[in-house]
Amino acid sequence: MSKLLKPPKGGYVIAIANQKGGVGKTTTTTTVNLGIGLANLGKKVLLAGCDPQGDLTTSLGRAEQDQLPVTLSTLMERAIRDDPILPQESILHHAEGIDLIPSNLDLSAMEMNLVTAISRECTLRNCLSEVKKDYDYVLIDFIYIGFQDIFTTDGID
Repeated sequence: MSKLLKPPKGGYVIAIANQKGGVGKTTTTTTVNLGIGLANLGKKVLLAGCDPQGDLTTSLGRAEQDQLPVTLSTLMERAIRDDPILPQESILHHAEGIDLIPSNLDLSAMEMNLVTAISRECTLRNCLSEVKKDYDYVLIDFIYIGFQDIFTTDGID
C-alpha cells in the first residue's frame, strides 16, 4: 500500500472538473472512487457536489435530492446574505465511510445569484472553511465551466 503525505491542517481541497459531460468524472472514475479509496486508507473524506443535476448526490444513493432540507445551494445562499453557515447540518454520511454535502437543481439558480455577489469567488470557501478542518480531503465535483470560472483555485483553498 502506498504512503500518502500527511494532509495539511485543514486538509487538501481537490476540485475535479471537466468541461465535457459524460466522462466519468463523478462516479465511475474520479470523485466517488477517489473518495472511497482515500476513506479505505483511513482518511476522513468530504465530497461536495457543485452539480445542479445532483449526480454526485444520486450516485451515493440519495435520489430524493429536492427533498433534502439543506444542500450546498442553501449554504451558498446563506454565505451571500452573510447569514450563519452551518455546513454540518447539510452533511450526509455514507456507509462507505465518506461524507457528502449534497447538491440539487437549486444550484442552477445560484450561478445567477453569484454574478452580482460581492466576493463571489470566496462563496464556496466560506461555506467549507469551518467544516474542512474536520477532514483530510475535500473533493469538489464540478459539472460545468460556469462554476469553474466563479470558484477559482484562490476562492476554493
